[in-house]
Amino acid sequence: MAGRLGTPAEVKDRLQGLLSAVLAIGSDLDLPTVLDRIVSTAMDLAGARYGALGVLAPSGDHLEEFITAGLSDEQRAGLAGVEFPHGRGVLGHLIRHPEPLRVDDIPSHPASVGFPPGHPPMRTLLGVAITVRGEIYGDLYLSERHDGRPFDENDEEIVRALAGAAGIAIENARLFGYMRDSAEQFQRLLLPTLPRLAPFSGAAVYRTAAEPAGVGGDWYDAAVLPDQACAAVIGDVVGHDLHAAAAMAQARNMLRALLYDRRTPPSAVLTRLDRAVHAITDLPVTTVCLARIEPAAGGWTLHWSTAGHLPPLIVGPDGRTTYLDADPGIPLGVDPDVHRPDHTHPLPAGTTVLLFTDGLVEHPGHSLDDRLAVLAGLAAAHATRPLDDLVRLLADHHPSDGHDDMAVLAIRTPAAR
Repeated sequence: MAGRLGTPAEVKDRLQGLLSAVLAIGSDLDLPTVLDRIVSTAMDLAGARYGALGVLAPSGDHLEEFITAGLSDEQRAGLAGVEFPHGRGVLGHLIRHPEPLRVDDIPSHPASVGFPPGHPPMRTLLGVAITVRGEIYGDLYLSERHDGRPFDENDEEIVRALAGAAGIAIENARLFGYMRDSAEQFQRLLLPTLPRLAPFSGAAVYRTAAEPAGVGGDWYDAAVLPDQACAAVIGDVVGHDLHAAAAMAQARNMLRALLYDRRTPPSAVLTRLDRAVHAITDLPVTTVCLARIEPAAGGWTLHWSTAGHLPPLIVGPDGRTTYLDADPGIPLGVDPDVHRPDHTHPLPAGTTVLLFTDGLVEHPGHSLDDRLAVLAGLAAAHATRPLDDLVRLLADHHPSDGHDDMAVLAIRTPAAR
């Protein structure tokens, strides 16, 4: 290929550009981002004014997606309401005949059917198919070199080389998406659907880590106990693998059994859980916050104990927020004989108790105190929302970097009568 690209300096520049382009399209694992980068980098390599990538439908006979680049805002406005091409005309020719296609005058091509109203004028075309695992995934189209000349053999060669790397990048992104979706589905199957908590209300949300195979150990549970207290727990098993997920499921199941069996302070329940997992399982280090919302004169009392976990966030009906900073105790899996502290805090009617894992707030570029303050502000601004909306909003706008799985559990005391 090098001999046909031009002078040695031109060869060096174009090959360097190709290598940079390959790195660019392979540097992300989000499929829409990868597809956009394929189009933009191909345009850069060939000096094209316009670019597009048509993704074939499973049937292989028409386009189901069409990604474009190079159109101005005015040109996009002119095409408003016009459906994207479905693979007729010159574009359809490349679908039926997936060899590289260079056209010097589109209107004169035998397959041309013209452009829809509002379409910018285009005369030249370079089309190259993109193959993934031996199957045609889609077609890459370029039009109108900036210098006004038709696309030449050099353009075709370098765009074909890019298309080969693009197939690998697309497959990697699709595999990542499959693994991420499978991990999230598996994790959700392990986590409970919250039961009816009347007279309390509750909601929870879980989000997987941004990394592939991000199945992890974040978990939550809540239940109204026989003594009419509402128990709520959130935990985080160290690790992001199937072992952590299995350990999480074991700990959650044992804890629920202990909660129903013993009306003891949260600290005692955590101690029993710690001793049980030491005796019968190989539980990794685990942080937990266990709380009981108990009836009290004139309202409710929060009775809680933590095992190395982040403190509960209390959100009043007036939007005032308070972190219940207290002795957190040591995580499970360290030493079951170490004393665990208990704490109490009054809860007025309509108060929300938020429990969450560190994936919601940890960010390498900010202090934990700063991220906790941001979370408190976000919760305060939306304190009166229904709990389902509130937990989703906190997860959607989390102040963390998103590189860890996260769980949020919210319990609200009954409103004043």
